[in-house]
Amino acid sequence: MDYTLDKGNCRLTAAGCKKCSNQMLSVYDWLSDIPVDMETSRYVEVQFKNTRKGYYLNSNDIPLEKGDIVAVESNPGHDIGTVTLQGYLVALQMKKNGFDPKKTEVKRIYRKARQADIDKWMESKGKEHDAMLRSRKMAKDLHLDMKIGDVEYQGDGNKAIFYYIADERVDFRQLIKVLAEAFGVRIEMKQIGARQEAGRIGGTGPCGRELCCSTFLSSFQSVVTNAARVQDLSMNPQKLAGQCAKLKCCLNFELDNYIEAIKEFPDRNIVLETENATYHFFKLDAFARKMTYSTAPHAPVNLVEISLDRAKEVIEMNKRGEKPESLNNEKPNAAAPIGFATSVGEGSLTRFDKKKKRKNHHSHKNNGQRNDNNGQRKDNKPKKNNNE
Repeated sequence: MDYTLDKGNCRLTAAGCKKCSNQMLSVYDWLSDIPVDMETSRYVEVQFKNTRKGYYLNSNDIPLEKGDIVAVESNPGHDIGTVTLQGYLVALQMKKNGFDPKKTEVKRIYRKARQADIDKWMESKGKEHDAMLRSRKMAKDLHLDMKIGDVEYQGDGNKAIFYYIADERVDFRQLIKVLAEAFGVRIEMKQIGARQEAGRIGGTGPCGRELCCSTFLSSFQSVVTNAARVQDLSMNPQKLAGQCAKLKCCLNFELDNYIEAIKEFPDRNIVLETENATYHFFKLDAFARKMTYSTAPHAPVNLVEISLDRAKEVIEMNKRGEKPESLNNEKPNAAAPIGFATSVGEGSLTRFDKKKKRKNHHSHKNNGQRNDNNGQRKDNKPKKNNNE
């Protein structure tokens, strides 16, 4: 059942929103509202298990929507995948990923998957975990220095792809024979890196979000430890490494900005001299343009934070043989008394420890008042003249 919201700009179906997807490496379809002709929508992006994607030709002009399960051409037989993108954005993705239909053989979409196709597909997927565990034992028995990280069966169950990680070249010809004899299907071995394995498996990073390699990163760049040094990060391997045991890809995200920002900072080996002490560089805040100095070379002792302009000013004074009275030329503000108050303004936590004074209710019993014989109360205060 379809539901139309906001005059048709967003359509919710059983597959979810047309623009978004919760699959790995999903693409936000910001051109989904633009009507496309049949010629433009002939190429369709189809996603298989985890991060494996492909571009297929809709030669039969089958009406497809995002989320449809389709049977596509494969070698041998056919494979089952999910439509993740169509329309104008497919051509942009093909250009981005270097897929040229004129130079590469384009496979076709056969049909929308029938119930028999889906049943066979689910049956094949149920064998993948057991096949991975068995293949690992077979590789170990053959003394091969490799790790099989994932197994993916083709939709029709006629072929299985074994993804493996190896530091060196591996001769797995004997392994292929053993696997083909054990599983009775065509075997394909595909080598991947540690980052690609993490992307296929997925997970949550220390930032609380899904791994970048399983959400939007499709190409991986080498990450060096100098990226952490430039950003003044702790050189703790447990904090710098991701789930792939490699340096986190996000160390490169802001590296260029940091390199550009620290160009105007002075050399960290320069020592600042004042009349009372000698200060050594301790740390800096590149974007706040602040530097922190310590009186000890490699320890946080008597830390003083100054602006970049002040640091340059003191360096110029030291070059002229002058020493400022203090490193920080800002006048200290009067410290405001620090008190405790909760978000609801309940005051100090010790407010219940104070003894409350008892009020004498009898002392004000007849204060300033008296009763006449008729029981009427009269005030001692003089009455106001109504003529005033």
